[in-house]
Parts: sequence; C-alpha cells; structure tokens
Amino acid sequence: MGASLPQKEANLFKLIVKSYETKQYKKGLKAADSILKKFPEHGETLSMKGLTLNCMDRKSEAYELVRQGLKNDLKSHVCWHVYGLLYRSDREYREAIKCYRNALRIDPDNIEILRDLSLLQLIGDHHFILQAQMRDLTGFVETRQQLLTLKPNHRMNWIGFAVSQHLNSNPSKAIDILEAYEGTLEDDYPPENERCEHGEMLLYKISLMEECGFLERALEELYKKESKILDRLACREQEVSLLVKLGRLEEGGKLYRLLLSMNPDNYSYYEGLQKCAGLYRADGQYSSDEIVQLISLYGSLGEQFAWSSAVKRIPLDFLQGDKLREAAINYIRPLLTKGVPSLFSDLSPLYDHPGKADILEQLFLELEHSITTTKGYPGREEKEPPSTLMWTLFLLAQHYDRRGQFDVALSKIDEAIKHTPTVIDLYSVKSRILKHAGDLTAAAALADEARCMDLADRYINSECVKRMLQADQVSLAEKTAVLFTKDGDQHNNLHDMQCMWYELASGESYFRQGDLGRALKKFLAVEKHYADITEDQFDFHSYCFRKMTLRAYVEMLKFQDRLHSYPYFHKAAAGAIRCYIKLFDSPSKSATEEDDEMSKLLPSQKKKLRQKQRKAEARAKKEAEVKIEESSSTSVSKSGKKPVKPVDPDPHGEKLLQVEDPLSEATKYLKLLQRNSPNSLETHILSFEVNMGKRKTLLAFQAVKQLLRLDAESPDTHRCLLRFFHEVSSMAAPATDSEKLIWTVLEAERPEISQLHEKSLLEANESFLDKHKDSLMHRAAAAEMLYVLEPSNKGMAVTLIEDSSNNLVQRNGALGSVGEWKLKDCIAVHKLLSSVVVDLDAASRWKVRCAEYFRYSTYFEGSRSSAVPNSSYNQISSNPENGVNHPAGGISMDSLAPNGKLEAFKDLSI
Repeated sequence: MGASLPQKEANLFKLIVKSYETKQYKKGLKAADSILKKFPEHGETLSMKGLTLNCMDRKSEAYELVRQGLKNDLKSHVCWHVYGLLYRSDREYREAIKCYRNALRIDPDNIEILRDLSLLQLIGDHHFILQAQMRDLTGFVETRQQLLTLKPNHRMNWIGFAVSQHLNSNPSKAIDILEAYEGTLEDDYPPENERCEHGEMLLYKISLMEECGFLERALEELYKKESKILDRLACREQEVSLLVKLGRLEEGGKLYRLLLSMNPDNYSYYEGLQKCAGLYRADGQYSSDEIVQLISLYGSLGEQFAWSSAVKRIPLDFLQGDKLREAAINYIRPLLTKGVPSLFSDLSPLYDHPGKADILEQLFLELEHSITTTKGYPGREEKEPPSTLMWTLFLLAQHYDRRGQFDVALSKIDEAIKHTPTVIDLYSVKSRILKHAGDLTAAAALADEARCMDLADRYINSECVKRMLQADQVSLAEKTAVLFTKDGDQHNNLHDMQCMWYELASGESYFRQGDLGRALKKFLAVEKHYADITEDQFDFHSYCFRKMTLRAYVEMLKFQDRLHSYPYFHKAAAGAIRCYIKLFDSPSKSATEEDDEMSKLLPSQKKKLRQKQRKAEARAKKEAEVKIEESSSTSVSKSGKKPVKPVDPDPHGEKLLQVEDPLSEATKYLKLLQRNSPNSLETHILSFEVNMGKRKTLLAFQAVKQLLRLDAESPDTHRCLLRFFHEVSSMAAPATDSEKLIWTVLEAERPEISQLHEKSLLEANESFLDKHKDSLMHRAAAAEMLYVLEPSNKGMAVTLIEDSSNNLVQRNGALGSVGEWKLKDCIAVHKLLSSVVVDLDAASRWKVRCAEYFRYSTYFEGSRSSAVPNSSYNQISSNPENGVNHPAGGISMDSLAPNGKLEAFKDLSI
C-alpha cells in the first residue's frame, strides 16, 4: 500500500490506515491531506480519505473520492478493496463482492481480501426492500479452500473450510476436513487455554456424523474424545440422542434420569424418557394401559424429584377423571397458597382437552366454597391465609373469561378486588376480561390504573400501552410508552430498541383510523428491524470461527434462513400490503385531485405553488429540528455534549403515500410472504386482492387454487373463488393471443374445481350455504356473494344474514353454554351490511341485536359498556362503599376522561 509514494508519504499512508483501524478519523484525514498536497492524483490516498469520510457520515463525498481514486489507479487492489468496503457499509453486498473479486484478480494472495470476500458471499444479496437471504455457498467453499491453501497452519481456515462444506450440503466432506485437521495436531493437544474451543469442535464433528447417519461411529468418537470435551451437559445430551436413534432405549432411559438429576424441570428430558419407555404420543392420546404405565413412571419420578414442578404438572396432560382431579388438587393448592399469578397460564393448555375444563371448574368452585366457609381446603383442618381466597377468585375469573362468560368473570374479579384492592394483577386481569368482552376503553382505563399502582414496572406499563393502542388512544399510548425510554421523551428510542409489538399495535390502530401514512410508516419500521437483524449476523461469521461456537453458528444461520417466517414480520408485511391496497382503492388527494388542480394552473402559477410547497416543507423540517434541539437541551451526556438526534423528514408518513403504483409496492412484500408463509390463508387472500387489482388473472387464479388447497371450506376461500370467476366472466372477450391462452387455461381448470363442477356461480353459492347454514361467517360470505352476483337480490342477502341464530354451545369442553357467535365476527358482519351491501337499516338492526349478546361491547354500545353513560354495569361498579381511588366493584366509567385515562390520576406527575 502506498508503494508508489516516497518514504515520508508512504509512512503517512500507513498512518491513514492505522487511524482508520483505530477510529481516529480526524488524524487520518490530516495525514491524507498532507499526501494529497504533494500528490493530488494519488488513487490509494483518495480512496482511503473517502473511506474515512464514510465513517464520519459524509457519504456523498466518500463515494466521490473513492471513485476518483479508483479512476486514477484502476489496477490498485487497495482502491478496489476500499470500494468494496464502502459498498459493504451500505449493505450493497453484490456490488461489494464484485469489487473484492477485482481486488483478488490484482492481488490473489491477499488474506484480508479473501476473508472479507468469504463473509460477503455467505451473507448474500440483500437490498432495502429486504429480500430473503441468498447465500453464494459454492463461492464460499472456493474462497475458504483458497484461504486454507494460503495458510494451512491456521486453525480457523480448517474450521471455515469444514463449515462451508457443511453449509453447502456436504457434511461428510466436512467430517473428513475436521479429521484431517485433527491429524495435524499433537497427541497431547489441546493446551489448557484452548480446551473449550477444541471441545466445541469435537461436539460439532460428532453432530455432523449424526446428521450423516453415522450413528455408531459418532457414539464411538464421543466415548473416545469424551475427556477432551469440557461441556459435560452437551456431551450427555449428544450421547442420549445417539443412543435413542440407535434403539438402545434402556441405556437412553438411564441417561435421561441422570440428566433429570441435573435439571428436574426440563420438560424435554421427561419427553425423552417417555420415548425410551415407549410411552410418548405426539397427539397426547394414550390407551388405558399406557396411562397406567405413565402413572407408575411419574410416581417414581415424583418420589425422586419431589421438589420439581414439572413432574407434578406433566401428568395433568394425560390423566383423566378422578385421577386428574386428585393430581390437579395436589398441584394447584400449594400454588394458590403461595400466590402464583401465572397459575392459570400454566393450566390453560388443559382447556384444549375435551372434558378437562369440567373437572377444573368443579375443583375451582369447591376450593372457593371451602375456603369461604371453613377458611381452609376441603378435607383439611389447617387454615389458609386470607390471600388464598383472593387467588382462588383470581383463578376463577380467568377461567370464566376463557369460557366467554364475562358477567361471571367480572363478578369474580370484582370480588377479588374488594377482598384485596392493592394487588396489581387483579386490575390487569380485569382489563384483559373487559378487552375480551369488547369494552376497549374501559380495558385501557383499568390497565392505566394498574400502571399507576407501580410506576417502576415496565411490563405493566407495556400492558397499559397495548390496551391504549387497542382502544385507538395512540397519543396517550405514546406518552405512556416513552416513560421507559432512555431520555423519557423520545419516540425514536422505541424504534431504536426494535420495539416491534408497539409498532405493530400502533400501525394497526392508525390503519383502523384511516391514517394510512402513519400506519405504513409503522409497518415498514418493523420490516426495517428484520433487515437489521439480517445485517447483524455479519459480525458473527469471523467471531464464531474464532471462538469455535460452531453448533450455535450453524443454528444461527438456519434461524436467519427462516427469519421472515416469524409472526411479527408476517403481520408487518400483511399490514403494509393492506395499506397499499387501500391506497389503490382510494387514492389520496396528492395523487389525483392535486394533479387535476395543477393541470388547470398557468406555468407561472405552478412554479409559485411548487416554491411555496418547498418552503413549507423546509419550514416544517426546521421546526422539527428546533423542537428536537429544545427537547435535548435537558439531556446532556457525561462528556458535556448534547446527543445528536436524527430528524425524521417524514414523521407522518406522507411521502410513503406518494407512490405511483401502490400495488407494485405491495407486490414486493407479497413475494416475501409467499416465500416464507406459504401455508397462511392471509398470504393468498392478499395475493388474490393484489393481483386482481393489477389484472394479473393467472396469478389471482393461482392464489385461489392455493386457498382451495389450504382450506376449501373457508368463507374467505369461497368469496375469492366466486369473485374471481364472476369478474372473469364480466371481462371483454379475449383479443390477443395471451388473453386467449389465459381463457383456455381457465376453461380447462374450472371443471377440475369440485365446488364449481357443472354448477353456475349462484348454484355453487347455494350449495355452500346449505353445507354451512349453521355458521354465521359462512352465511355472511354466501350473502355477500349473492349480492355481488345479483345486486337485485340485496333483500335476500340481508334476510340470509338476519335469519342467523346465535346457538348456545359448550366451549372448551367446560360446563355451561355460551353464545356461538364471536364479537369480531359480528363486527365484520356489521361492516359488511353497512359498507358492502349498504343497507343502513339492516346494519342498525344488527347493531341493536348484537348489543344484547355483547353487553360490554363499545362497538355495539351494549348496555354494560362504557359507551353508555348510565349503563347498569357502571351503576353497579360505582357503588360508594367500594371507594373512589380503588373501585372494587369495578372502575367507575363516569371517571373516564375522553382519552380513556382515569381522571383520578390525571394530575399525577411522573
């Protein structure tokens, strides 16, 4: 580097490189300027100066200097390497790879370039729109092999070559490489300071053998090298995995018991022990003989691990009848006495087993009765502490909430609050019950009361924020959320902390309120987080090789490969697509009306208007900067410098709405969902909507076929199927060859769809209705399609919905019956009547009818909801004997401020 410079300048060039590596950027710039005074055309110095400026956030200057340096010295591997580093810093990995390859052509033996190139090829292509991660694994293998050839005495090069073969679906070759590496080591290897790293390498090699199916060889290797593996727990877990796969179940069972002695609350060890005993069923369905054997097994384990919670909880999953009752009593009573708030969450999976909720309800009621009358548990003489009754009522309230019996649930939780009005969990659970019942405003108020009882609890604060966002109290939610951010008033900190649940909830709230700009901004912020998570793996490639955490490294890569299949990304991408669809259906004024208004103006008037708009934007930006400067004046770092806070140029997301083709933007995120969430109905429903809007007939039909594959009886599938063929039938006759080809494909495919076979669309709709006439949502779908197919049948469609009956059903196998209809479904039907069928009288009748079923729903203005000032529930809950600041019978809805916050706490300073 700097070889063409005189000695003095060459030393200065070395100083630039050193300053860059030590982050002394000003010192590096000073040295670069000294060289450029004498040699202004020196390409490598220009490139290094540009790289230094890039680290100082002067990107435009950086790119200009680096390109100028490359132009002056096109055959310098330094210039190409620096250009690659510049692209890498901006995540332009494909371009960076090209630069590194050019550098290698000039200097093929440069180790640093090779190392950077191998990492880039592993990362793959990744642009701002966040494509799924692509890995150039073949190139990765070649580069690692070249590194090993250049430096065969370096351990990391051997390991890197082995891992590259493994990732390239060649684990047997990876084993050979690792064994070849071991052949280069001395017999007494490793030294004391490398024992941990060497043990990790051995475990990785054994896991590769297991992956290849070399089970006997892997077990033999494990026993042979056991003394060199420091991680004893991982060694035992690897051993038991091999024993089970080899069918040596008796040995595996003994080893699982040994592992349980180390950690008796590890559920996976119990599952493994059941497998060794031949007593494991993934569906949880056991024969009577198997249950007897399981009872015996867990009886012996209970004696051995009497302090274990898992050994008492697991039998509840397979026990039935009286034995379940007895085991549940023994499990629940100590936890009620101790006061464990999470007890119901622990028991909630049992509600998915038919009949078990019956037993639990009877048990809960008997406990309540006994504690109320005798102050103790049934059959026991010793008295329980007063708090046991409160926790029993707390448990019962959650039980009835799970069943949908909100009246009983609220009475139980009110009784618990009256008993002990200072327990925060009671108010949180009451808030949750009210949310399920449909009173989102009251739920937010209760959550805020719980928050005010402990201002230092971040979890309760977050629960409160979530309830406020569900009630569309966004501004209040923001003020509450930032109480726990770094500076106490910066919303950007929530983004910096990657607080995705908050951004998703606020995005959904903005969408419900019709603020597409802010909604889209929140959804895309979550997408940005996933881009950052993908980027974050970059630093771990060399680190994991150096620290030899190879198994964790491979798992991390597998996690990254399925990163975009996780629920938060799915919600964010789906939310963004819905925003773009709505924007396409209802273009903003900036995209339509303003264009018309501009076209009517004279050129001079247009120019003045544009200048006025630019000045307004500049003024808004300046005001935002001043506001941030003022807010940051109180927060000064230890060094005495004010923190630099970036200005958001588009705080309301208005620029995000100014897209020429919203559906093309939606397609970018749709492709990610199709690739990563192919088994989600929502993915293909969105695909249908987008492609129908774009007039991509075959792609829309493909979405319909996917819906039929996943759930042919879904109401949404039925809607999409009939809408598709109805709209296709209304299209003009095919004229071009491509249109004729599409028509031919559809004519060939339609007879293959069983729902439409030899039926008209109206007949198919009627058949669907006959099959699902007892389901509200299926009837609503059939009614909607009846109206879409024949608008003159509007009255019949309305009658079809209004003739639905809310049958009583048993939910979760529990005692008692509740209405079959769900609140969210009834709200969807109301919106269908008011906005699709457009029968306001029918919508009004439906609202009145649902208000009787959902008395706590603010949407339907039920008699007990906070939407009705003099509701019966408000009158009951405002009983004076319950107090004012801590309402026991319930929160007084008269004390609610317009934003849902309790007036009792409005003056509370935080």
